[in-house]
Amino acid sequence: MLAAPINPSDINMVQGTYAILPDLPAVGGNEGVGEVLEVGSHVTLKPGDWVIPAGVKFGTWRTEAVVSEETLVKVPRDIPLLCAATLSVNPCTAYRMLHDFETLKPGDSIIQNAANSGVGQAVIQLAAALGFRTINVVRDRPNLQELVDRLKALGADHVLTEEMLRRPEMKDLFKRVPRPRLALNCVGGKSTTEMLRHLAFAGTMVTYGGMAKQPVTVPVSSLIFKDIKVRGFWMSQWKQDHDQNREDLNQMFLDLCALIRAGKLSAPFCSEVPLEDYKVAVESSMKPFVSAKQILIM
Repeated sequence: MLAAPINPSDINMVQGTYAILPDLPAVGGNEGVGEVLEVGSHVTLKPGDWVIPAGVKFGTWRTEAVVSEETLVKVPRDIPLLCAATLSVNPCTAYRMLHDFETLKPGDSIIQNAANSGVGQAVIQLAAALGFRTINVVRDRPNLQELVDRLKALGADHVLTEEMLRRPEMKDLFKRVPRPRLALNCVGGKSTTEMLRHLAFAGTMVTYGGMAKQPVTVPVSSLIFKDIKVRGFWMSQWKQDHDQNREDLNQMFLDLCALIRAGKLSAPFCSEVPLEDYKVAVESSMKPFVSAKQILIM
């Protein structure tokens, strides 16, 4: 193993609250990049190749592993290490949600909360590359302007706080920007309800997380009078569903790596931490208002 991030789902798996749990004893971590050192017979991978886990429960928080070739996907070595280490969860989630739920065209807009999360940053960059406009919602915080500047540097069109969603000025925004046909929800609670109010007729809200640990409340009027669709997405399930036929998975990785090479997709804001300091990294990953993903460096 070369590098592996600490994602919220990794923490949930350690806590025993995630929907997929490994058999114990187990190694933590579901994402990361490694380098092939040795291969057995009838293996197409070669020493020196970079690889990432094909599915979940791999256990990436370690220095070495002996695994079967089917559990790995080869990635190019000409992309930055941190991009490779964070390729298989957040960018893939963003990619699928932008492609699989609404047929969007350049000029269309989307709205998302938790816009400073790893997925949120990937959504901003992928949407910009596809010509979609983004309305990005974040929690108010002491260094708000600094965060706004960082997200706009990634390609965010509009960055708002959750409080701003409730203000009458939103009507002025939608005189300049079409109402979003796609909403991406990682929070739940009031944040989600407010986003729903701004969706276009027959739009779709996709929930892929619940950071507020509060239910998604959908106004009856949104369902009856606006025909809003409410969906869920889980990248782990998508990978399981496509485990036998990896054509879509491989094409997604090719598309994402091409964007990385073109300078249109970067790794999320990161803090690199030596593996031996994993306790510090885990604690940092669980603090509020932390926009930097903790990356364990082996």
